Amino acid sequence: MTDPLVGDQASTRENGSSRREILVQGSKIAASIGVATLLGNMGAFPSQSYGMNRPTASLLDSLTPARTALLVIDMQRDFLLPEGYAAQAGLDITPLAATIRPIEQLLAVGRKTGLLIVHTREGHVPDLSDCPPYKLERSRRAGAEIGSKGPLGRLLVRGEVGHDFVDALRPLDQELVIDKPGYSAFSHTGLHQVLMKHGIETLIMTGVTTEVCVSSTLRSAVDLGYRCITVSDACASGDPALHKAALAMIGVEGGIFGEVSTTAHVVELFAR
Repeated sequence: MTDPLVGDQASTRENGSSRREILVQGSKIAASIGVATLLGNMGAFPSQSYGMNRPTASLLDSLTPARTALLVIDMQRDFLLPEGYAAQAGLDITPLAATIRPIEQLLAVGRKTGLLIVHTREGHVPDLSDCPPYKLERSRRAGAEIGSKGPLGRLLVRGEVGHDFVDALRPLDQELVIDKPGYSAFSHTGLHQVLMKHGIETLIMTGVTTEVCVSSTLRSAVDLGYRCITVSDACASGDPALHKAALAMIGVEGGIFGEVSTTAHVVELFAR
Protein backbone atom coordinates (compact mmCIF):
# COMPACT_ATOMS: atom_id res chain seq x y z
CA MET A 1 0.00 0.00 0.00
CA THR A 2 1.21 3.48 -0.79
CA ASP A 3 1.73 5.77 2.16
CA PRO A 4 -0.95 8.52 1.80
CA LEU A 5 1.49 11.21 2.97
CA VAL A 6 4.13 10.15 0.46
CA GLY A 7 1.48 10.08 -2.27
CA ASP A 8 0.29 13.58 -1.34
CA GLN A 9 3.87 14.91 -1.37
CA ALA A 10 4.50 13.39 -4.78
CA SER A 11 1.26 14.86 -6.07
CA THR A 12 2.17 18.25 -4.61
CA ARG A 13 5.61 18.12 -6.26
CA GLU A 14 4.06 17.07 -9.56
CA ASN A 15 1.37 19.75 -9.43
CA GLY A 16 3.87 22.38 -8.29
CA SER A 17 6.16 21.46 -11.17
CA SER A 18 3.26 21.68 -13.59
CA ARG A 19 2.27 25.09 -12.26
CA ARG A 20 5.84 26.35 -12.57
CA GLU A 21 6.04 25.11 -16.14
CA ILE A 22 2.76 26.86 -16.96
CA LEU A 23 3.97 30.10 -15.37
CA VAL A 24 7.32 29.97 -17.20
CA GLN A 25 5.67 29.26 -20.54
CA GLY A 26 3.09 31.98 -19.92
CA SER A 27 5.81 34.49 -19.11
CA LYS A 28 7.65 33.64 -22.31
CA ILE A 29 4.50 34.05 -24.37
CA ALA A 30 3.66 37.37 -22.68
CA ALA A 31 7.20 38.65 -23.27
CA SER A 32 7.12 37.70 -26.93
CA ILE A 33 3.76 39.39 -27.38
CA GLY A 34 5.10 42.51 -25.66
CA VAL A 35 8.15 42.70 -27.92
CA ALA A 36 6.04 42.10 -31.02
CA THR A 37 3.67 44.87 -29.96
CA LEU A 38 6.57 47.20 -29.26
CA LEU A 39 8.26 46.67 -32.61
CA GLY A 40 5.22 46.17 -34.81
CA ASN A 41 2.80 48.67 -36.28
CA MET A 42 5.27 51.55 -36.42
CA GLY A 43 4.61 52.97 -39.85
CA ALA A 44 3.75 56.47 -38.59
CA PHE A 45 5.57 58.51 -35.99
CA PRO A 46 3.98 61.92 -35.39
CA SER A 47 3.36 62.84 -31.74
CA GLN A 48 2.38 59.41 -30.45
CA SER A 49 3.35 57.73 -27.20
CA TYR A 50 4.42 54.25 -28.26
CA GLY A 51 3.71 51.50 -25.78
CA MET A 52 0.92 53.57 -24.19
CA ASN A 53 -1.69 53.45 -27.00
CA ARG A 54 -2.85 56.99 -26.38
CA PRO A 55 -1.78 60.34 -27.87
CA THR A 56 0.30 62.86 -25.96
CA ALA A 57 0.39 66.63 -26.23
CA SER A 58 2.85 67.64 -28.93
CA LEU A 59 6.02 69.45 -27.89
CA LEU A 60 6.08 70.95 -31.37
CA ASP A 61 2.86 72.87 -30.70
CA SER A 62 4.31 74.59 -27.65
CA LEU A 63 7.92 75.26 -28.64
CA THR A 64 9.43 78.74 -28.96
CA PRO A 65 11.91 79.10 -31.88
CA ALA A 66 14.23 81.34 -29.84
CA ARG A 67 14.53 78.57 -27.24
CA THR A 68 14.86 75.70 -29.72
CA ALA A 69 17.96 74.13 -31.27
CA LEU A 70 18.25 71.82 -34.28
CA LEU A 71 20.89 69.16 -33.66
CA VAL A 72 22.47 67.57 -36.75
CA ILE A 73 24.38 64.59 -35.43
CA ASP A 74 27.45 63.16 -37.19
CA MET A 75 26.53 63.69 -40.83
CA GLN A 76 30.13 62.97 -41.80
CA ARG A 77 31.76 61.37 -44.82
CA ASP A 78 33.04 58.56 -42.59
CA PHE A 79 29.43 57.54 -41.90
CA LEU A 80 27.74 58.39 -45.18
CA LEU A 81 30.16 57.59 -48.02
CA PRO A 82 31.11 54.12 -49.33
CA GLU A 83 34.80 54.77 -48.60
CA GLY A 84 34.18 55.71 -44.96
CA TYR A 85 34.30 54.09 -41.55
CA ALA A 86 30.69 52.87 -41.39
CA ALA A 87 30.81 51.04 -44.71
CA GLN A 88 34.12 49.40 -43.79
CA ALA A 89 32.59 48.30 -40.48
CA GLY A 90 29.85 46.49 -42.41
CA LEU A 91 26.96 48.91 -42.01
CA ASP A 92 24.46 49.45 -44.78
CA ILE A 93 24.96 53.15 -45.48
CA THR A 94 22.01 53.44 -47.89
CA PRO A 95 19.47 54.38 -45.16
CA LEU A 96 22.06 56.64 -43.54
CA ALA A 97 22.59 58.60 -46.76
CA ALA A 98 18.80 58.81 -47.23
CA THR A 99 18.61 61.22 -44.28
CA ILE A 100 20.55 63.92 -46.16
CA ARG A 101 17.52 65.28 -48.02
CA PRO A 102 15.21 65.49 -44.96
CA ILE A 103 17.96 67.19 -42.96
CA GLU A 104 18.49 69.66 -45.80
CA GLN A 105 14.80 70.56 -45.53
CA LEU A 106 15.01 70.96 -41.76
CA LEU A 107 18.13 73.11 -42.04
CA ALA A 108 16.41 75.35 -44.58
CA VAL A 109 13.38 75.95 -42.36
CA GLY A 110 15.51 76.16 -39.23
CA ARG A 111 17.74 78.82 -40.74
CA LYS A 112 14.74 80.79 -41.95
CA THR A 113 13.05 80.56 -38.55
CA GLY A 114 16.17 81.47 -36.61
CA LEU A 115 16.70 78.23 -34.69
CA LEU A 116 20.06 77.68 -33.08
CA ILE A 117 21.74 75.08 -35.31
CA VAL A 118 24.37 72.71 -33.94
CA HIS A 119 26.35 70.18 -35.99
CA THR A 120 28.30 67.40 -34.26
CA ARG A 121 31.21 65.26 -35.44
CA GLU A 122 32.47 62.07 -33.84
CA GLY A 123 36.21 61.59 -34.01
CA HIS A 124 39.47 61.52 -32.12
CA VAL A 125 42.66 63.51 -31.84
CA PRO A 126 45.49 62.15 -34.04
CA ASP A 127 47.30 60.32 -31.22
CA LEU A 128 43.99 58.65 -30.17
CA SER A 129 44.59 59.67 -26.55
CA ASP A 130 40.85 60.43 -26.21
CA CYS A 131 39.77 57.06 -27.60
CA PRO A 132 38.93 54.52 -24.87
CA PRO A 133 40.80 51.19 -25.25
CA TYR A 134 37.58 49.18 -25.59
CA LYS A 135 36.25 51.46 -28.33
CA LEU A 136 39.49 50.99 -30.26
CA GLU A 137 39.38 47.22 -29.68
CA ARG A 138 35.77 47.01 -30.82
CA SER A 139 36.45 48.97 -33.99
CA ARG A 140 39.31 46.58 -34.76
CA ARG A 141 36.97 43.59 -34.40
CA ALA A 142 34.48 45.30 -36.72
CA GLY A 143 37.14 45.54 -39.43
CA ALA A 144 37.40 49.34 -39.33
CA GLU A 145 40.01 50.17 -36.71
CA ILE A 146 39.86 53.79 -35.58
CA GLY A 147 43.01 55.57 -36.70
CA SER A 148 43.82 53.12 -39.48
CA LYS A 149 44.31 54.40 -43.01
CA GLY A 150 41.38 54.41 -45.42
CA PRO A 151 40.43 56.01 -48.73
CA LEU A 152 39.32 59.18 -46.89
CA GLY A 153 42.31 59.30 -44.54
CA ARG A 154 42.62 57.84 -41.07
CA LEU A 155 39.26 56.55 -39.88
CA LEU A 156 37.40 58.78 -37.39
CA VAL A 157 40.39 61.06 -36.83
CA ARG A 158 39.90 64.80 -36.61
CA GLY A 159 41.25 66.78 -39.52
CA GLU A 160 41.00 63.90 -41.99
CA VAL A 161 38.78 64.09 -45.09
CA GLY A 162 36.44 61.40 -43.78
CA HIS A 163 35.93 63.17 -40.48
CA ASP A 164 34.43 66.23 -42.14
CA PHE A 165 30.78 66.81 -43.06
CA VAL A 166 29.25 65.74 -46.36
CA ASP A 167 29.12 68.68 -48.75
CA ALA A 168 25.32 68.90 -48.84
CA LEU A 169 25.14 69.54 -45.09
CA ARG A 170 28.14 71.78 -44.55
CA PRO A 171 27.54 74.21 -41.65
CA LEU A 172 27.24 77.93 -42.27
CA ASP A 173 29.86 80.15 -40.64
CA GLN A 174 27.55 81.22 -37.80
CA GLU A 175 26.44 77.66 -36.95
CA LEU A 176 27.99 75.76 -34.10
CA VAL A 177 30.20 72.68 -34.56
CA ILE A 178 30.77 70.33 -31.63
CA ASP A 179 33.58 67.80 -31.99
CA LYS A 180 32.98 64.84 -29.71
CA PRO A 181 35.07 61.77 -28.86
CA GLY A 182 32.09 59.69 -27.70
CA TYR A 183 28.62 58.75 -28.82
CA SER A 184 26.73 61.36 -26.81
CA ALA A 185 27.23 64.94 -27.96
CA PHE A 186 27.22 65.98 -24.29
CA SER A 187 30.06 63.69 -23.20
CA HIS A 188 33.43 65.50 -22.88
CA THR A 189 32.14 68.56 -24.80
CA GLY A 190 30.82 72.03 -23.99
CA LEU A 191 27.45 71.47 -25.67
CA HIS A 192 25.36 71.81 -22.50
CA GLN A 193 27.06 75.09 -21.59
CA VAL A 194 26.49 76.46 -25.10
CA LEU A 195 22.81 75.53 -25.04
CA MET A 196 22.32 77.08 -21.61
CA LYS A 197 24.03 80.28 -22.76
CA HIS A 198 21.49 80.55 -25.60
CA GLY A 199 18.53 79.76 -23.33
CA ILE A 200 17.67 76.55 -25.20
CA GLU A 201 14.88 74.39 -23.79
CA THR A 202 13.88 72.15 -26.73
CA LEU A 203 16.07 70.06 -29.03
CA ILE A 204 15.07 68.76 -32.47
CA MET A 205 17.18 65.65 -33.00
CA THR A 206 18.44 64.43 -36.38
CA GLY A 207 21.40 62.44 -37.72
CA VAL A 208 23.04 59.02 -37.51
CA THR A 209 22.84 56.48 -36.20
CA THR A 210 19.46 56.31 -34.46
CA GLU A 211 20.43 53.58 -32.00
CA VAL A 212 23.90 54.88 -31.13
CA CYS A 213 24.82 58.57 -31.35
CA VAL A 214 21.29 59.95 -31.72
CA SER A 215 19.97 57.79 -28.88
CA SER A 216 22.99 58.46 -26.65
CA THR A 217 22.66 62.22 -27.16
CA LEU A 218 18.89 62.06 -26.62
CA ARG A 219 19.18 60.23 -23.31
CA SER A 220 21.84 62.62 -22.04
CA ALA A 221 19.69 65.58 -23.09
CA VAL A 222 16.64 64.27 -21.24
CA ASP A 223 18.70 63.71 -18.09
CA LEU A 224 19.84 67.34 -18.35
CA GLY A 225 16.24 68.54 -18.57
CA TYR A 226 15.78 69.27 -22.28
CA ARG A 227 12.51 68.68 -24.11
CA CYS A 228 13.36 66.54 -27.14
CA ILE A 229 11.75 65.84 -30.51
CA THR A 230 13.36 63.12 -32.63
CA VAL A 231 12.62 63.35 -36.36
CA SER A 232 12.04 59.78 -37.54
CA ASP A 233 12.94 60.17 -41.23
CA ALA A 234 15.84 62.54 -40.51
CA CYS A 235 17.72 59.90 -38.55
CA ALA A 236 18.59 56.35 -39.55
CA SER A 237 20.35 53.10 -38.76
CA GLY A 238 22.07 50.56 -40.95
CA ASP A 239 19.54 48.09 -39.52
CA PRO A 240 15.84 49.07 -39.87
CA ALA A 241 14.88 46.95 -36.86
CA LEU A 242 17.24 48.91 -34.60
CA HIS A 243 15.90 52.19 -35.98
CA LYS A 244 12.33 51.14 -35.16
CA ALA A 245 13.26 49.87 -31.71
CA ALA A 246 15.15 53.07 -30.82
CA LEU A 247 12.16 55.18 -31.88
CA ALA A 248 9.72 52.90 -30.06
CA MET A 249 11.48 53.47 -26.75
CA ILE A 250 11.04 57.24 -26.90
CA GLY A 251 7.31 57.50 -26.29
CA VAL A 252 6.76 54.96 -23.53
CA GLU A 253 5.56 56.14 -20.11
CA GLY A 254 3.95 59.23 -21.62
CA GLY A 255 7.04 60.28 -23.56
CA ILE A 256 9.97 59.32 -21.34
CA PHE A 257 12.47 60.52 -23.97
CA GLY A 258 10.26 63.18 -25.54
CA GLU A 259 8.39 62.47 -28.75
CA VAL A 260 8.83 61.39 -32.36
CA SER A 261 7.78 63.49 -35.33
CA THR A 262 8.48 63.65 -39.08
CA THR A 263 10.23 66.14 -41.33
CA ALA A 264 6.96 67.02 -43.03
CA HIS A 265 5.28 67.73 -39.69
CA VAL A 266 8.14 69.95 -38.48
CA VAL A 267 8.36 71.86 -41.77
CA GLU A 268 4.60 72.36 -41.81
CA LEU A 269 4.63 73.73 -38.27
CA PHE A 270 7.29 76.34 -39.03
CA ALA A 271 5.62 77.28 -42.31
CA ARG A 272 2.44 78.43 -40.52
